[in-house]
Amino acid sequence: MSDQAAGKPVIAHRPALAARKPLIGTGVSIEAMPEGHVIHVLAGNGAEDLAPFLAQHAPEQVQFAVRAVSPGQWFIAGDKPLSHLEVTALISTLAPKADCVDQSHGRVRIRVSGAKVEQMLAKGTAVDLAPVAFPVGHATTTLVGHIAAHITRTDADCFEIIVLRGFAETLWEDLETMGREFT
Repeated sequence: MSDQAAGKPVIAHRPALAARKPLIGTGVSIEAMPEGHVIHVLAGNGAEDLAPFLAQHAPEQVQFAVRAVSPGQWFIAGDKPLSHLEVTALISTLAPKADCVDQSHGRVRIRVSGAKVEQMLAKGTAVDLAPVAFPVGHATTTLVGHIAAHITRTDADCFEIIVLRGFAETLWEDLETMGREFT
């Protein structure tokens, strides 16, 4: 007998931005990314970049990108939700070098892209996002408007923004407003 049939409450996962349709414009596009996984990695100050170590030692079935957060901190992010066993395997891979916290249910990723994406984001953040100052692969934690967010340039005209789940709707609305002239 299922939990629902037995009268027990059933927890159902609902994506934070499920009600938001992608906004595809001529100058800017805004899309909710799959709610896969976000693992926060914390190592000692002055720790080496863990991306090469992960590439060599991470479980083969886990597809991910490593995003620098601050000295000794990274996000491991990917589109596929990880099982408890996969998260445990990933965390144990890093155990000698760093501690990890699974943030998959607490953070949301948003992709913003297009020829005018830098101009749009400049309305909400003081970070210089010009390619010379912020090349592909570069990441930082900053404010977008009044919301703390993590921004990574993933391609020439594409950024990934990671935000706490509770702020995802508000950030989406702010991005819509900032991008209105470019859509």
